[in-house]
This record gives sequence, structure tokens and C-alpha cells, in this order.
Amino acid sequence: MEMEMEMEMEMRGKDEIEVGEDLTPSLPPLSFSLNDSLLFSHCSACFSPLPPLFHPLFPPPPPTLLYCSSQCSNYDSTLHHSSAESQLLHLLRSRPSLFPHSADTSDLRLALRLITVTIIQSHSDRIAGLLTNRHKLTASFGSCDEILLRISDGARAMALARRMMMRDGFNFSEDEILIEDDVRLEEAALCLVLTNAVEVQDNKTGRTLGVALYGQNFSWINHSCSPNACYRILLPSEIETLPFSPEETPLRISPYCSAEEEEETQVVRMKNSVCSSDFLNKEFQVCYGPRMIVRSIKRIKKGEEVTVAYTDLLQPKDMRQSELWSRYRFICCCRRCNAFPSTFVDHALEEISAVNAHSSCTSSDFDKDKATEMLNQYIDDAIADYLSVGDPQSCCEKLEHVLTQGLFDEHLECKGKAPQPTYWMHPLHHLSLNAYTTLASAYQSRSKELFASLPETNKHLCEAFDMGRTSAAYSLLLAGATNYLFQLEPSLIASAANFWAGAGESLLDFARSSIWSKCLPASNLSSFTKCKRPKCSLREKVIQIRTSQLRKRETNLLHGQTQFSDFENLSSQFLNCITSLTTEKAWLFLTRNCSHLKVFKDPLDFSWLATERFFNLWECPIHCSDNNETISKHEAQEFGNHGRIHLLQLGYHCLLYGSYLGSLCFGEHSHLVCHIQNILECEDGL
Repeated sequence: MEMEMEMEMEMRGKDEIEVGEDLTPSLPPLSFSLNDSLLFSHCSACFSPLPPLFHPLFPPPPPTLLYCSSQCSNYDSTLHHSSAESQLLHLLRSRPSLFPHSADTSDLRLALRLITVTIIQSHSDRIAGLLTNRHKLTASFGSCDEILLRISDGARAMALARRMMMRDGFNFSEDEILIEDDVRLEEAALCLVLTNAVEVQDNKTGRTLGVALYGQNFSWINHSCSPNACYRILLPSEIETLPFSPEETPLRISPYCSAEEEEETQVVRMKNSVCSSDFLNKEFQVCYGPRMIVRSIKRIKKGEEVTVAYTDLLQPKDMRQSELWSRYRFICCCRRCNAFPSTFVDHALEEISAVNAHSSCTSSDFDKDKATEMLNQYIDDAIADYLSVGDPQSCCEKLEHVLTQGLFDEHLECKGKAPQPTYWMHPLHHLSLNAYTTLASAYQSRSKELFASLPETNKHLCEAFDMGRTSAAYSLLLAGATNYLFQLEPSLIASAANFWAGAGESLLDFARSSIWSKCLPASNLSSFTKCKRPKCSLREKVIQIRTSQLRKRETNLLHGQTQFSDFENLSSQFLNCITSLTTEKAWLFLTRNCSHLKVFKDPLDFSWLATERFFNLWECPIHCSDNNETISKHEAQEFGNHGRIHLLQLGYHCLLYGSYLGSLCFGEHSHLVCHIQNILECEDGL
């Protein structure tokens, strides 16, 4: 990805582009590689899972790659054996202590492949038209700089592996390890990979499968913390299921150079516009693997720069800047980062208050970095209880504690009689959002475990019911919180789409749960089972939009008025519909046994944060009834089938909105949208 330099390349829109339009055809990778941990479980050419081949008691196979078919082997094996990958894997597995900073070899193997597939010009700061950024990354930033050590170790390992390949063998001597070779080529290729390659993820599970490097049509797109485009990666198995060919989309962006001399600009532009054909080794040209599509998430004017995000946009400014500097060695100066004072979104994502004990007075004189570190460590430990230890109950208790009581700084040495502070996170703080996400999952896990273990026990039944509705409530709160930030920062559309989809699925799971059949009288159960969801005009509009898009693809009419030109209007209609369904009664029912959730009168309205001190909301804790064993059953009967159907409709509309936003940023045939459509079709059939 292009970084600050004398002649900075960027990509600009060729014409007027609306929200939710593909800017590129599917772009093939220059090269790619599978993560080390998946080398014996996935195909190295198409990343698809392989059937189990090796018993864990058996020794691993020799350092070679595995393929799911002869076609994949024919595609990839020649490049694999010509790039010294086998030698590198053998070297690092046989002598890992020699290269302690090269634990995972995916980026090193990708760099070796890049050297093989490209014709590299000597003394050039570019490979295949892309900046290597070697001088920036290898500049001295301290002897313990992690990225510098990674480059040094990796380049030496790559050079030794290439020497071994030249001898057509796997043996090496101790003297060879000590040879100080000229490793500038290996350093340049590795630096290019570290600053330009992107992760390839399984769109179903979110698991990282490997890394891939793409040409200038993607890598020349610069970063912004308020981008107007995003990208998605399609695995070969996903491309096969598309009803259209993604190669048919025209390229709607073009390179632009910021050099002052117009003549030189034109020369550079023309020279690099053909870099794919001039600088690629035809013998190893990659025509398979994960493909990239860039898509607009905002309106883009003709000639406007196209940008994407290199980091998580739900992080506060300091975290984004730190990550961008440590990985790419640049400081972001985008509109969002340069805003003074900070935008409300960035302010909320990092705001912490220190409240003196036994007082409602805040203190402005406290170490915010230390408070953030303490809160981050506490929440990480709580999440680890759930994800690593397998104790969701401990996780929920710890997270509820810090959300409702803050974090007391018991280690702070105070002068005189100054009281020790308690640290409170803003409800939209990025750690608060992480807590909501984890609580939604952990409560759902506890609900399922309780119901499965002792389904006939009244106490456990009531607890399972409470856990299920608390999970649904946290999912809805998370969607509402993210949507509030999305309204202020439209580049957060992908997060909003995912969280709305998660809220809808959680609400539907809860409304359809068999736990209700234990709480509702048998005579009323049939009326819910037979209920028909009323027709939704918004869904009909979404269907019309997708039909229009498919017709445009068929006729190749991608210019002119687009199907998303009324984005703001349709989004407003969705929110109005969801707001009308999120009644006070429904929210009170979902939050009945959770003190923290009851602080939020409306999970979709956060405008009160501008006028109220959020840490004061817990000064008068709400005490729940002690009769927990019967309260869930009583409430379920009181809420009744009508309320249950109401939650079903709310979940349905949350899914619809998530599907609409997802189709904008990921495409109408993305995994998220298809997954939602499958759920909605199941609901239609009930």
C-alpha cells in the first residue's frame, strides 16, 4: 500500500460513483500463501479444507504443500518448488532457534514467491510497480524494534533457503548460517509484503487463512480513517457460486501521481500502468487463488481520491496511529485524525472518567494512559476466562462489575487524604463495545449450557431464560451503539451491518427458543407456532434493489443512476421501523435482570450522552426481586405470545437492515448477505 514519499501514487474515481458500487473487477493476486498452522489441513492453492490425512501420533510430512485436486497442484506446485518455500520450511523447523523472530513463515513464503513471479530491476525501490518501503522499515527505531528484528531474521532465512534451493537440496552447514550475504533483495521483498499484503479470511468463520498480495489497482489505494471504499476477498469456492462473472465489472478507478511536475507525473503514470505486464514473469503468472474486489461505501466524486482502511476503525485515534506507525511507519493525517477538537466518535471511543471515591466529583488530574491500560488488562482477563478457560460465568460477572461499578485503582499512591479514584468507561468506549460483544456471546453460551444440562429443573430453566434474553438485549444494545457511531461516521458501515445482523439473529433465536414452551401455557403455544409474519414493504424494496442490480450486471449498465441513490431515505425508513418495534415494554422485558442494561432507556438512542454524566447513572442501583426462581416464568406468561411475536418482528427487521447495509459494503452475494437471506427465507416458511 502506497505510503508517503516523493511521488505518492494514489487511485481516483474515473466518474461519479454512488454508495455500494464495485470499483474494480475481481483482481487476481500477485501471489499468496497459506498460514503455517493450516498447511496440513487446507489446500495451498484454493484455501479449501482438506480431509484429515495425518494421525497426530505420526510425524509430519516433509516440507511440501498439499492440494485438494490435481488442478490445484498443477496451478501451484511449480511455483512452490521454484520459490525455495520447501527449503525455508525445512530450515525454520529444523533450526527454529536460529531465527527466533520468524515463527510463522506465511509472509516470508509470500515474499519468496514474489521474488519468483516478478522480474526485479536492480537498484529499484519498487517491485511490480509497488513501493518496497525498505528504507522506512529498516531505519533504526531501536535495537529491540519488533518489525526490524522480523525483517532481519526473515531476510537471512530467505537468503539461506534460496542458496539451498540453488544446490537442489535441504542440507546446510553451520558456516553458511554465519555468512553475511547481501540480503537487500530479500529485505525489499519482505518489506513490500509487510506493508502491502492483506489477510485472507474465511468469510463464514472470520478465521485468518493466509495472506495475499495484489497489484497496483489495489495496493496504490491509500489509507484513511474515514475511507470512502472497502474491499472484500473472494475464495475460489465463493466465486464459483456467483450468478455472474466478477471479471465483467469495469475498472472505475485510475492511478494519479502527486508529483509537482506534470510531465514527470504522466511518465510515471504511463510507466506504472503497464507494470503488471512488464514486470511479471510469464512462466509463473498467478491466475488462481483469492481474488479482491474494491467497493464504494460513500459517494465518490469524479477525480476524488479513493481510500480504504488499513486498521480497525472502531479503535480510538491513539490506537489507530500506534498500529499504523508500528506496521507501516506513517502517521495518518486524514480528516478524522486531524479534526480539532476530536470528532465525537473518537472522543467517545476513548473517553474515561476518574471519579473520586465517596464522591460524584470527577478528577481531570489522572494518568489516562495508565487508566486505559488497567481497564484494557481487566477486560482482556475477563474475556480470556470465557474464550481460553471456558468459564463464561466468571467472564460475565467481571464485565458486569466493571460496567456498573467502574474499576477501582487500589494501587494508586495518593498524597495526603486524597481518595483513590474509580475509572469509568464511556458507554461507547471501544472497550465497552468489546464488553457488549463478549457478554452477548457468553450469556448465550450459558443459556444453552444450562438448558441442555438440566432442562427439567425449574431453577435452571429460569436462569437459562434470563441468560437468553440478556444475550439478545446486549446484541441489540451493541447494534444501537454502533449504529449511533455509524450515523456520525459513515465509514463504520461494515461494523454496523455485522452488529445489526448479529442482533437480529440473537432476537430470533431467543423468540424461537424452546425455553418459551416451558414458560407459556400449552394452550397458547399453538397460536405462536401458527403465527404469520406480516408482509414488510422494506424487504420488497430490498428485493427490487437486488433485482435491479442483477439486471444491470446482465446488461453491463453500471453507469448512471444506481440502485442505492436513495441510501439515506431507505436507511431512515429501516431505523424508524426498528425504533417503533423497540417499545419500552419490550426493552424492559429483555433487561429485567440486568442492572447495567436498565440504565439505557432506549438501546437505539444515545443522544442523552451529550448532556448526562454517564458514571452517575449507576449511583442508585436497581435491585432485582429475590424471587428469581419464579420471575422468569411469570414474566414470560405476562409478556405472552403477543410480546414474543413482537420480538420476532424486531429481530426480523434488524436482520433486514443488516442485510441492506451488508449488501452496500460487501455486495449482494457476500457471505453475510446470503446467510441473512437464508435465515429470512426460513422465517418466511414458518
